[in-house]
Amino acid sequence: MLHIRALKYLFIWTGVGAGLLSLLGPGIWSYSLAIYAFVLVPLLELALRPDPANLSAAEQEMVKADRAYDIQLYLIVPVQVGLVSLLCWRLTDDSLSTSEVIGKVWSTGIGCGVMGINVAHELGHRSTWYEQLMAKILLLSSLYMHFYIEHNRGHHKNVSTPEDPASSRRGELLYTFVWRSVWGSYWGAWDLENKRLRKLGKPAWSLQNEMLQFQLIQATLLIAIGLTLGWFVLAGFVTAAVSGFLLLEAVNYIEHYGLQRKRSASGVYEAVTHQHSWNSDHLIGRLLLFELSRHSDHHYRAARKYQNLRHMDGSPQMPTGYPGMLVLATVPPLWFWVMHRAIDKFEQREAPHAELLVS
Repeated sequence: MLHIRALKYLFIWTGVGAGLLSLLGPGIWSYSLAIYAFVLVPLLELALRPDPANLSAAEQEMVKADRAYDIQLYLIVPVQVGLVSLLCWRLTDDSLSTSEVIGKVWSTGIGCGVMGINVAHELGHRSTWYEQLMAKILLLSSLYMHFYIEHNRGHHKNVSTPEDPASSRRGELLYTFVWRSVWGSYWGAWDLENKRLRKLGKPAWSLQNEMLQFQLIQATLLIAIGLTLGWFVLAGFVTAAVSGFLLLEAVNYIEHYGLQRKRSASGVYEAVTHQHSWNSDHLIGRLLLFELSRHSDHHYRAARKYQNLRHMDGSPQMPTGYPGMLVLATVPPLWFWVMHRAIDKFEQREAPHAELLVS
């Protein structure tokens, strides 16, 4: 019975199928995953009502112990590696048109974000060495291995504060945010790893530095692709990888937009709560992203596995699911019009509760 409940997350395989169709199909079929992710899914989520239902306490304990949920995550690792490898092979075909190449690279980039970085995000919060290794392999497919360091040790600590490059500010454009977050997160990861080694009394510039390890691994992969498959294939892979981490940063933009943690007179920020991340209970996005859209609870309890993430009353709610919000964010005037009203409404709703706490 527990395994039957877990089967709903097989919905991710519809995205895998669209990705395969993009890589193997001709012409317009090369854009299958892009059309699926940013046209079909947003339209479906507009038509379907969000589902805020939570599991009971007993059900939470049962699904937490059910390995079927973990196995579904693990299966994504060889699938993602296979899709990226398939892209590299397809790009050796000189008969592909420019439009077909763009579609296949773009669709693979979406896969790098959805199946690569998103699943790596879940596995990177796990405590076992093999799950953390799988997270790093997935991040390698987007050349974004530093995310493993900065997200866990930086973002979760500094979320919804000016100290966090991955938290977007009210009035900030998606396009300027992405630039700030990409570079801020990268250099932030170097700083975090250097500080870790100094505390251990070890030299920061050594192979014990994970950031240095990550650069060497990524450089080795790039050199291997370039030497064995050629520079055109290398350029296609790099473009897909960049598309993957740009999609991640766009998701970061919508997840915390305009939300701020209060700071005391002594400079200490309030603890992270479910009010510092936007939540979405739209079912299709939840299934495709392994519940990433229940982000409020994820930041409230980062170690909670995806199948146990909850809707939390009092958390700010997105007007639609992640795919639709991403499309909306690309049009700044429309984004500001929708989200600033949502922020104002949320703050007005929470103000009376804050006054009660103060009194």
